[in-house]
Amino acid sequence: MTGATHGIPLPRRRSGRERIIGLGLTYLAAVLLALFILVPIYLIAVAAFTPRADAFTYPRSVIPTAVSTETILFFLNASGVIDSFWRSVWVALITLGMSLAIGAPAGYAIARYAFRGRQAYRLVILSTRAFPIVILAIPLAVTYRVWNIDDTIIGVAFMHTALALPFTVLITSSVFVSVPRELEEAAQTLGCNPLQAFIRVSLPLALPGLAAAAIFTWVLSWNDVFAAVILTLRNPTLPAKILTALTQSPIYYQFAAGFVMLIPSIIVIFVIRRYLLGLWGRVVK
Repeated sequence: MTGATHGIPLPRRRSGRERIIGLGLTYLAAVLLALFILVPIYLIAVAAFTPRADAFTYPRSVIPTAVSTETILFFLNASGVIDSFWRSVWVALITLGMSLAIGAPAGYAIARYAFRGRQAYRLVILSTRAFPIVILAIPLAVTYRVWNIDDTIIGVAFMHTALALPFTVLITSSVFVSVPRELEEAAQTLGCNPLQAFIRVSLPLALPGLAAAAIFTWVLSWNDVFAAVILTLRNPTLPAKILTALTQSPIYYQFAAGFVMLIPSIIVIFVIRRYLLGLWGRVVK
């Protein structure tokens, strides 16, 4: 019997015009979202490469008529900038490694094993982000002095890992839930032990989620200012250096600093994005 016999209305098929309108609105929303992200990046780049003599011209042309690397080179050659840049890179890399090394197994355990209080454990993990760093500033500084890791790269990396770990655990647990358990069981019947089944089967399928967690962790560590200012003095990271040294600097130096801060994050996102796009490809299929 058909649905119409029972009085259940059949869903109306969308006409060709409605599909075209819906597709057009989707593309329009995607373009607006892309412009919302790309326009500020473009304007910062234009301001960073504008000659200092034209920095305060009004009205400013959207398409630059003159390009100069003088401001960028002056900023990069300033005292301590390159050293702070490499400190930030090392801190972000260490944070990324520790967050994935701890967060991926923790997320896998939450997704695969049923234990008492699992949902409460999720909430407890997320609630750790509810504590402002300002409240923890003095205890952290005293603890780091006692441990003798204050004003060090590893000390800042520990703090950034603590900030990023809750989201890493929750993201990876959500991804591992979508990986069928039957695939691991099939691998174990073919001779793999549980660890090998995790590494060879579940981990490759979870790469898009791990890529999303990696991007989030990198951006969080790279852009952090407050924790770095609290925990470093003589060896600041680049955001802390910019905050303390360029607050009273001319606007064109601040734009140069913003452009230098943008480049590493953009490079990391482009490197990791091919793993992230794999998740969308699986969803589309």
